[in-house]
Amino acid sequence: MPFIAPELIIQAKQMDLLTYLKNYEPYELVKFSGNTYCTRTHDSLKISNGKWIWWSRGIGGRSALDYLIKVKGYSFLEAVETIIGHTAIQAPVYEKPQPKEENKPLLLPEKCASNRVITEYLFGRGIDFEIINYCISNDLIFESLPYHNVVFVGYDEKKEPKYAAYRSTNKRRIMGDCSGSKKDYSFRLGKENLEEVHLFECAIDLLSYATLAKLNGQDWKEISFVSLSGVYSPAKKIEDSKVPIALEKYLGSNPSVRKIRIHFDNDIAGRKAAQTLKTILPDKYEIVDEPPKAGKDFNDFLCMRMGIYNKKTHERNEER
Repeated sequence: MPFIAPELIIQAKQMDLLTYLKNYEPYELVKFSGNTYCTRTHDSLKISNGKWIWWSRGIGGRSALDYLIKVKGYSFLEAVETIIGHTAIQAPVYEKPQPKEENKPLLLPEKCASNRVITEYLFGRGIDFEIINYCISNDLIFESLPYHNVVFVGYDEKKEPKYAAYRSTNKRRIMGDCSGSKKDYSFRLGKENLEEVHLFECAIDLLSYATLAKLNGQDWKEISFVSLSGVYSPAKKIEDSKVPIALEKYLGSNPSVRKIRIHFDNDIAGRKAAQTLKTILPDKYEIVDEPPKAGKDFNDFLCMRMGIYNKKTHERNEER
């Protein structure tokens, strides 16, 4: 077995993934939004704030060493040798920490005069036509230029837009937050100041659940829906995890809430996130974990119920 000096192992462990990719595999690095990146090979592998997580597999880490072992399948020695070999030829350049962007203004994309493309896209994913029109009429969603993405908007107490997420309306999986977005004011729908709130990972699942509620004879306008604007990532120790900022903001503004219904995905990340919230939220809240009865998420479940799931199977099950 080859010998590697302990000090070299320590050096290899200290390199974060973003630094490694920027210096030695820049072709693999794709800017996602703000200070978040993904890789060209796996677009659900996100890198941000010195950490990385591969959402579709439910695994993550901090270092480049973790990445080479968990994602690329290297042995420990192969991973250390790879990093040390690169640094021996080219010393890594470490970037200075980026300044915080709390006060950065929200930059919304240009609006298209028509909302035809996003209406067809959402309707094609089973979302109810009345709900789509309501969101458009109330500036909760709009079609952007020049790419005709669907943009989901969140507002503050003064009804000013503070958050926006975009999602491509074609088969490409392009999505992210608009520059300056504040997740405190994530995409919401329905009525506030109720005793119960329904919690989702993303806007599409929120709209899917609202559609299912209407199909079941419920008045969706009398239900409170909140999106977390992305899957929630717990701390390594569950008890050290923090309440997602979007939920924390909502609960602070809606003291009447007593029950929280969690509708996260049927995958490792979603189940772990739901269990974490059940653990860390105060006892004054009744927490109900209600994932979709079938499919990965509530849009899958809705499409199954509508009989249109097969038309999107390839897109939904594609390796990310």
